[in-house]
Amino acid sequence: MSTTRPLLYVSRLMPHAVMALIEERFRLVQDPTETSPTPAAFREGFARAEAAICTLTDIVDGDLLSSAAHLKILANFAVGYNNIDLDAARRYQIVVTNTPDVLTDATADLAWALLLAAARRVIEGDTLIRSNRWTGWTPTQLLGSEVSGKTLGIIGMGRIGHAVAQRAEGFHMVIRYYNHRVNPALPEAWARRSLDALLQESDFVTLHVPLNSETRHLIGTRELSLMRPAAILINTSRGAVVDEAALVHALQSGTISGAGLDVYEEEPMVHPVLPSLKQVVLLPHLGSATMQTRVQMGLICLQNIQAVLEGRPAPNRVA
Repeated sequence: MSTTRPLLYVSRLMPHAVMALIEERFRLVQDPTETSPTPAAFREGFARAEAAICTLTDIVDGDLLSSAAHLKILANFAVGYNNIDLDAARRYQIVVTNTPDVLTDATADLAWALLLAAARRVIEGDTLIRSNRWTGWTPTQLLGSEVSGKTLGIIGMGRIGHAVAQRAEGFHMVIRYYNHRVNPALPEAWARRSLDALLQESDFVTLHVPLNSETRHLIGTRELSLMRPAAILINTSRGAVVDEAALVHALQSGTISGAGLDVYEEEPMVHPVLPSLKQVVLLPHLGSATMQTRVQMGLICLQNIQAVLEGRPAPNRVA
């Protein structure tokens, strides 16, 4: 590398520990902020930078990459990378990387937080207290669903799905999973099922798949109709894996009993009916939102950038 610090574009403000390293090792095209950059600022950043860090909400298309004359690497601050045109990146010889592994536990923990909150009506109970409407304990108040011993259906048995299943064992749950590939290393008790069979058998269904042409609206009207009326759907993967309008209808009609959502089809927009449904727990895309995880994600981005700018292979290259 040149003795002059490389020019880096960062689309969003990173945790302090990450920003400190960035300021030590790079020159910034612009000072990042908490909010999304304007289209003009985004394009300027890509046009001038030798390396860039973007987030899952930043759409990086071929037109943008065609103007990135100096860009050698684009480090995506996420595991998924459906926001980036990988074919265009290859065409313009721009390395694309992601941040696998480090957010597995954080996301699995949050999936469980949503599952338990939806099953035991935690948000409704919290609201009851805060609104000063609680008049005392009664035998029929906010009756929820048992979790221990129930059947958990996991759609996508990758790193995060596996971590969710491990946690489910502590609740003595029956584990069913749907995955394209057979993994002989998984415990025999974790039974692989077709998607339809899993939906029919499960008390809770949790989604852990990437977003692509095969998984977009993987869960729609037909799939929801296969689920048990008392079932609860959890989604911490990508919003568009679920047909949000179909989910709203299924919740309103009693096709399923509840849902816990961390992601949405058109983030940051949410289907207008969802917030009014008391049987739904809604979070603002917090899957990896722990300080430790977000710092590690930033450090992985910097490790990949450093490697490429020094002429070495990127450890987490996806294109």
